[in-house]
Amino acid sequence: MNSPQLSSLLNLLGFAVGIALYATLMMMTLRRPRNDEKVRVDKLLLVTAVLGLLWNFGELFAHVWQDLQNKPLTPFVPAIANAALGFLPAVVVNSAQKNDEANHTKNGFTTIAAYFLSSIAAIWHFYAAIFEGFAPSLTALQVLTFGYLAILAALFFSNFRQTIGRKAIWATALSVFAISALHLSRNDETGTSIFTELIGHQAALPLVIAILLQDFRFAFADLFLKRALSLLMLTATAFGLYVFAVAPFLQNRNDSQTVFVLLGAWILTALIYPKLHQCAVWSVDKIILRRVNYENLRVRVAREINSSETAENVLDVVSQKLADALTANKKGWRESFSYNSENTFSAVNFADDAARITLPTTEKPIYEIVLRNFQGGRRLLSDEIQMLDDIAFIAARRIDVLRVSHERCEQEIRQQSIGKLASEAELRALRAQLNPHFLFNALTTIGYLIQTSPEKASETLMRLTRLLRGVLRSNAEFTTLGDEIEFIKSYLDIEKARFEERLTVKVEIARDLLNLRVPTLILQPLVENAIKHGITPKKIGGEIRITARTANNNLILEVTDTGANLKNELSNGIGLTNIEQRLRSHFGVNGRLIIANNGFETTAQITLPLELKASSLKLET
Repeated sequence: MNSPQLSSLLNLLGFAVGIALYATLMMMTLRRPRNDEKVRVDKLLLVTAVLGLLWNFGELFAHVWQDLQNKPLTPFVPAIANAALGFLPAVVVNSAQKNDEANHTKNGFTTIAAYFLSSIAAIWHFYAAIFEGFAPSLTALQVLTFGYLAILAALFFSNFRQTIGRKAIWATALSVFAISALHLSRNDETGTSIFTELIGHQAALPLVIAILLQDFRFAFADLFLKRALSLLMLTATAFGLYVFAVAPFLQNRNDSQTVFVLLGAWILTALIYPKLHQCAVWSVDKIILRRVNYENLRVRVAREINSSETAENVLDVVSQKLADALTANKKGWRESFSYNSENTFSAVNFADDAARITLPTTEKPIYEIVLRNFQGGRRLLSDEIQMLDDIAFIAARRIDVLRVSHERCEQEIRQQSIGKLASEAELRALRAQLNPHFLFNALTTIGYLIQTSPEKASETLMRLTRLLRGVLRSNAEFTTLGDEIEFIKSYLDIEKARFEERLTVKVEIARDLLNLRVPTLILQPLVENAIKHGITPKKIGGEIRITARTANNNLILEVTDTGANLKNELSNGIGLTNIEQRLRSHFGVNGRLIIANNGFETTAQITLPLELKASSLKLET
């Protein structure tokens, strides 16, 4: 293949690639998310796509016509193509300055000058086509070359505050266009290198890339560059197969071998394209965009929110992780009492530069995570929407678990509070029961002693006063075994003043058990019942014996009297029922009350778990 043939082939491939790229740009510009009707088409991108298609279609048609037809081509086709090419740098100038509000007036003059220069060149092309019979106009191309070099210098001074990166983008684009226009204005391609000619005819590609990199960097790389790179790699593969495999057989004029090799090259190109596309996608994602691994992101989010204890913490973690992964400059979350998702099959709604991710919790309120201001004009792809759906589901389930856990904790706290109130009510009822019976008996005894033994009456009255003061001041549900025994001794001292020699009391409790924790007034009803049902009915009285011991990690308290067999009557006592309910409330099945009678003695036995010593516990007050 000689140099002119290679040059023609490269130009044809370049124009074909240009058509494909500009068509892709147009499709990307016109495409609108179905769930958002407010997205406006970017006019600059649309104009760029139309101008690029006109230039590439015109030049492709001119080259094909020149190779296939003997008669000359109408000059209006190159006039239209070159006029479109002349307007492309004006679009670049407009794009470079549209976001610079500080120099809006100055930039307006520069943009108007660029469009005016392109319009003059376009009129010149059509004038040459109509009145001189050829196009493009060499004078118009030279005017564009020097005119846009001047505009390029003006842009550097007027947009001094712009970043170096942005300056480099549109400066490179305009410089390439100036070189292209200068090359085309020569109208003599003899001796021109293939590389220079390719740059001259394909200058439209850097222009569109300049616009995309300036305002839609991410969208360009994600939606445009992947397809472009795939197409370029496919074109390079096809070109290589043609040059090194098909062309030698064309020179040998062996038709059968040529057809076989050509078919093989076509099949090989079709088979290798999926791999080329995968390579292009990987290159853009990993090298250019540095996209995170979404599978690893799911795992990291799930692991981190698993240690969160509140819904607010879960939402903060998820919104931060998603904002970092999707390059969102603004993030937040909000409550909602209705499911506002416009997409039935997805929790993600993407609007103009904003994404709403609804967390589908089972109960209200539900939550929405809002991401805004994506860098580089980013748009969500299908794999990103799937990732957001998965993370929304994971976060919603975690919030559901936290809600259930918190509800259970609150329920347990309420039950404990209710149980505490019930225990306090039972204790107050026990005190209310104690006071009338005991006071009646004690006051009767004191009245009798006043007549028979005034000194004993005074002593008994003082004991009664101390006893009642201690009972009324004690609001705790638990006390020490020592304090409980002291209370019982005071109680029995008053009863002994009434029964005198008829009542004998024995207390057999080891000293190391006195600091153990027991429910308040747990023994008093048993002692009261022992006196009422065991001692009072017998003329000779009897003995009350109080013991405490430990067995199998339990504390066993026993109150024994030598009274009659009154087990059934004891079982129906209100005080004993109160004890059973309190034991069940505090200790469950581990707290028991058993009453036994062997015909000579009646024993009331309380079994409760062996608690820590009261000195190491904070007793309730």
